[in-house]
Amino acid sequence: MKKFNIRKVLDGLKEQASSSASSGQSGTQENNLMQETLQSENFQLCKTVRHGFPYQPSSMAHDPVQKILAIGTQSGALRLFGRPGVECYCQHESGAAVISLQFLINEGALVSALADDSVHLWNLRQKRPAILHSLKFNRERITFVHLPFQSKWLYIGTEKGNIHIVNVESFTLSGYVIMWNKAIELSSKAHPGPVVHISDNPMDEGKLIIGYESGIVVLWDLKSKKADYRYTYDEAIHSVAWHHEGKQFICSHSDGTLTIWNIKGQGKPFQTITPHGKQPKDGKKPEPCKPILKVEYKTTRLGDPFMILSGGLSYDTVGRRPCLTVMHGKSTAVLEMDYPIVDFLTLCETPYPNDFQEPYAVVVLLEKDLVVIDLAQNGYPIFENPYPLTIHESPVTCCEYFADCPVDLIPALYSVGSRQKRQGYSKKEWPISGGNWGLGTQSYPEIIITGHADGTVKFWDASAIMLQVLYKLKTAKVFEKSRNNKEDKQNTEIVDEDPFAIQIMAWCPESRMLCVAGVSANLIIYRFSKQEITTEVVQLLEVRLQYEVNDMESPPEGGGGGDRDLPTPGAASPSPQTTGPPTHPSTSSNSSDGVRDNVPCLKVRSTPLKQSPGYQVELVVQLVWVSGEPPQQITSLALNSSYGLIVFGNSNGLAVVDYLQKTVLLNLGTVELYGSNDPYQRQPRSPRKTRQPSGGNGLCDINESSASEDRCKSPTSDHRDNSFSRSRSSSVTSIDKEAREAITSFHFCETFARKGDSTITPCLYVGTSLGTVLAVALNLPPAGEQRLLQPVIVLPSGTLGRLKGSILRMAFLDNTGTFLPPAFEPWYEPNAVGADSEERDKGRKRRPVSVSPSTSQELQESQYAVVCSEKQAKVIALPSQNCIFKHSITETSFVLRADVVQMNIGNCVACFCANGHIMTLSLPGLRPLLDVNYLPLTDMRIARTFCFTNLGQAMYLTSPTEIQRITYSQETCENLQEMLGELFTPVETPEAPNRGFFKGLFGGGATSLDREELFGETQAGKASRGLAQHIPGPQGLEGMKGAASGVVADLARARIALDERGQKLGELDERTAAMLASADSFGKHAHDMMLKCKDKKWYQF
Repeated sequence: MKKFNIRKVLDGLKEQASSSASSGQSGTQENNLMQETLQSENFQLCKTVRHGFPYQPSSMAHDPVQKILAIGTQSGALRLFGRPGVECYCQHESGAAVISLQFLINEGALVSALADDSVHLWNLRQKRPAILHSLKFNRERITFVHLPFQSKWLYIGTEKGNIHIVNVESFTLSGYVIMWNKAIELSSKAHPGPVVHISDNPMDEGKLIIGYESGIVVLWDLKSKKADYRYTYDEAIHSVAWHHEGKQFICSHSDGTLTIWNIKGQGKPFQTITPHGKQPKDGKKPEPCKPILKVEYKTTRLGDPFMILSGGLSYDTVGRRPCLTVMHGKSTAVLEMDYPIVDFLTLCETPYPNDFQEPYAVVVLLEKDLVVIDLAQNGYPIFENPYPLTIHESPVTCCEYFADCPVDLIPALYSVGSRQKRQGYSKKEWPISGGNWGLGTQSYPEIIITGHADGTVKFWDASAIMLQVLYKLKTAKVFEKSRNNKEDKQNTEIVDEDPFAIQIMAWCPESRMLCVAGVSANLIIYRFSKQEITTEVVQLLEVRLQYEVNDMESPPEGGGGGDRDLPTPGAASPSPQTTGPPTHPSTSSNSSDGVRDNVPCLKVRSTPLKQSPGYQVELVVQLVWVSGEPPQQITSLALNSSYGLIVFGNSNGLAVVDYLQKTVLLNLGTVELYGSNDPYQRQPRSPRKTRQPSGGNGLCDINESSASEDRCKSPTSDHRDNSFSRSRSSSVTSIDKEAREAITSFHFCETFARKGDSTITPCLYVGTSLGTVLAVALNLPPAGEQRLLQPVIVLPSGTLGRLKGSILRMAFLDNTGTFLPPAFEPWYEPNAVGADSEERDKGRKRRPVSVSPSTSQELQESQYAVVCSEKQAKVIALPSQNCIFKHSITETSFVLRADVVQMNIGNCVACFCANGHIMTLSLPGLRPLLDVNYLPLTDMRIARTFCFTNLGQAMYLTSPTEIQRITYSQETCENLQEMLGELFTPVETPEAPNRGFFKGLFGGGATSLDREELFGETQAGKASRGLAQHIPGPQGLEGMKGAASGVVADLARARIALDERGQKLGELDERTAAMLASADSFGKHAHDMMLKCKDKKWYQF
C-alpha cells in the first residue's frame, strides 16, 4: 500500500492557492522574494516550569538537613521547594492522591505513598526527579508510612491493622510482619482499627510504638516479636508523638483531649489535657471539643517544651476560623488561619530524634496557602513567603504574557510594588533554603499579567523561568461599593457575583498604558506614574452601544444596515450618544413604565480618589442600558499609545474612544461597518431578557479571552463539540445568536486603508465573528498641542477579506517578511512639572513606520497582512489585497488562541486548538512547522488563559492556583537543563548527639538495632508473593548516586564502577587471605596428628 504523505498534499494545495492569486506575480515568486528562516527543526514542545500553590494539597514532608520541602496533592502531583527560585514539579502517573511523604534525610531521595496503595521512591539528585522503584499493594490499603532517620527499612501500616516492612534500597518486602491480632490483647476480640501511627522509640530502635484508630497503643519489641506494653483509652486516636528521651509519649484524640503516657505505666495516662475545653469546677470531665488532628511534642535544652496541635476547638466556637495552637510552658497561643489546615510540621535544629529538638519554626500547609510561623520571636510572627503562591488570592479570570519587554519596565514596577508590602513579618531569613539556582542563559525580561475576579490586576516578573509578584492594582477602587439593595441591584448589574471581575486586558509595555475591560461592560484606562496624586473627579464616558435591525423585515442580501433609535454620530464630532467627562452624575433615566435607560451597571465613585505611585486612572468608559436592554459584555479590546486611542467591541458593535480628548469618535453597530455592502442577510432582532444570567460558579462564568469570546456561530463552525459550545454561549441569547455578528479582534497599524492606495496611513483593522476583516482609516492631527485641540477623523473604509470562523489575530509584515509592530509612544512621567514636562512633550511624537518608496514602486506590494481565524490563516498582500497564501488549520476542531510571534531568527503563527493540538506555521508561506497533540481541552480555564508570546514561550492556568509554562522553541528546550535549579546539594549530616560518659558506662543512652539481620531474608524469610508487586522505575539505583546528565553523570558512573570493582577486589583479597589461613591451620592440625600417632600400634587407637 502506498504511503500517504500529508505534507506533500498540503504543499500541493498551497501551490494551487498561490498560483490562483491574481496580483501580477505568482505565489512562488512571492515566496522567492522572502526567504523563510524558520524550519521544523527550530521547534520542539516541552513543559518548562509550574508556578503557584499546589492545587488541593494532601500531605507534606521536610528534609531538615537539605532544607527542602515536599508537598503532595490529591491529583498525584508532587511539588518540591528549596530556596526562593528553586522549585520543581513531578507527577505520579496514576493521578491518585498522595497520602504520605517521607524524605530519606540528606540522601537526595523521597518516598511517596498514594491512595491507590502504591509506594514510590523518587530520586531527587537530578534536576527533573524520577521514580526509581514502585511497590503496589494488592490486598491491603495503606494508611500510614514511617521511615526512621538513617534507616533503609520503611514501616507501612494498613487498614487491616498490620505493619509491613520494605527495604528502601531494593524496594522489596521483608518477611517480617506485625499482625494486628498479635499486637493487641489476645482476650480482645474487637478489631483495633487501621494503623494511624508508627514510630520507633528515640532511645531504643528495637521498640516500636503502634497507634490504632480505636484508641489502643502498643509498644512492640521488634527482636522478641511481641508487645511489651499496651495502652488503652476510650477515645479514637488521631496522632502520637514522642518526648526525645523516649520515656513518654503523647496522643491526640477525637474528643479534643491530649493524653501523656509513661511507657512503663500502662493503666492510665500520666496526664490528660483538654487545651480548649472549659474545666468544670466539680472535677468532672471537661466538655468534649473538636478532634485534635495532629500533635507534635518538641523539647528545648534551656526552656519548656513546645506542644503544637491543630484542631481541638470547642464546639461552641461556631464560625471561628481554623486554628493552630502553640502551648509553651504556661502560655497557650491560638493562631487563626485563613483556610482549613491540611498538615503541619515543626522545623527543628537537629535531625536526630533522641536529642533536644530546639524547634524554631512551624510550616503550616493550608488548603490554599503555605504559612511558616517563627517560634523564636514573641507573638509568633509569620515569615514573608518568597514563593509565588498568591496567584489564586482571587480567582484568575484572564492572563497576558509578554517576553522581551523594555529593560526598565521590571525595575519600575518593582519600585512601586515594593511600597505595597505588608509589615509585621519575622525578621529572619526564610527557613526553607536548600538547593541551588540554575545557570540560565536566557536574560530577556518577561512579564505575566493576571486579571482576577475581585477586579485586581497583578504584574509578575517571569524572567529566567522564575516568578515573582511585582505590583498589584485594585481596579474596584474606582467604583462605589454596591449596596445590598436587591431591587436596585437587579435593575442595573448584569452579573450576580464578582461585578468587578477583569475580562480582557490591553497593555502597551513601551508606553506603560493599560486598559482593562470588566464583566460589567466597563473599561478603565490607566497611566503609569511614579508620583502620588489625588484625583478630584474620575473622568467618565458613558456609551450607548446597541444592535438594531429593522423589526419588520430582514434587509435584502447585500442591503444596508437597519434603522437605529438614535442618529449615527458623525465621524469627527463627539457622539450625541455619550455624555462628556465632566457630567459625573449619570444621565440615567427611568421612563414612566420603569424601563432602565442610559444607566451604567456600576456607579463610579464621586469622592476624591487618592492614587498611589503606579497605575493611575485616566478615564472610565461605561456601556449603559438602552431602552431596558442591558449592555453586552465587551469581547475585544485594543489600545494604541501613539494615536491616543482605545477601541472595544461586543456583540452589538464597536466604539473608538480618544482618551486624550476624552471623547467617543465612533460608535457603530456591526451592520453599519459594512455600509451598503453588507454581505449577510440579517434577521430581525428577537425579544430579549432584561437581565443576563451570571452562570454559576465564579471563575468559569466569566467569558473567555479574545480567542473564544461571546460571538456568533459562523456557518463554517458547526462541527464543534456541543459541551464546549454550551459553555462558551455568549451573553447573546440563543435565538438572537445567529443574527448577531460580534466584534472579536482589533489591530492598530500603519498600512494601506483601501485597495490600491499608494501611501500608508494610521488604520484600525477589525475582525468579526463571521470571519470578516474590515479597515477603518484614522486621520490624526499633528502631535503635540494640536493633538489635544483638533478632532481625530475616523472613517470605515471597506473590507479586506473573509475567512472561515471568527477572526482571532491580525498582524502586519513588511516586504522582507519582518514583523511590523504597532506604533507606540515612549513612556513619560504624566505628573511631571517644569523642565520635566518640556522633556515629556518632546518625546510625545508618533513613531513613524518607514517604508521606502522605491521598494513599494518596484514590487507594488509593500506589506503583508497576516490574518488568523478559528479555522484558517491567510496572508494578504497590500495594497492590492490579493490573498497570496492560505492554510486550513483545522477542519474538525477550532482554534482557541492564535498569536503572531517573533522567534530568534524569524516570525511564525502559533495556534492552540480545542482538540489539544499546538501548531506553528511559517510566515509568510504558512507552512506547518510544528503540530503536537499536547493537551486535550479539559476545562474552560485553559481556553481562557492560554497565551503565546515571543521567543517560543507560552503559558496557561493548569489549575485554579497554578500557572504552567511551556516552550515551543528547540533552543530553549536544549538549554532547559542548565536553567533548572538543583534540589540536592552535598551537605554533611550533623554529628550524632554525645551520649555522655555516665550514660555510656551505665546504659541509658540510645540503643541501636541491627535491622538488616532482623528484617533480612535469612532471618525473616520471604514475604507473601501476592501481597505487593514490585515495579522498577526507568532507572536503577545507580541513578540515585549519579547526577542527571552529561560528563558529571559519566564521571559519577565511572567512580561508582571503580568503587564497586575496588570493593570486589578487596573482598576477593580477604577471601584469599582467609583460605590461606584456613589451609595453614589445616596443615598444622594434620602435622600435630601425625606426630601424635607416629609411634602408636594399630590396636592402641
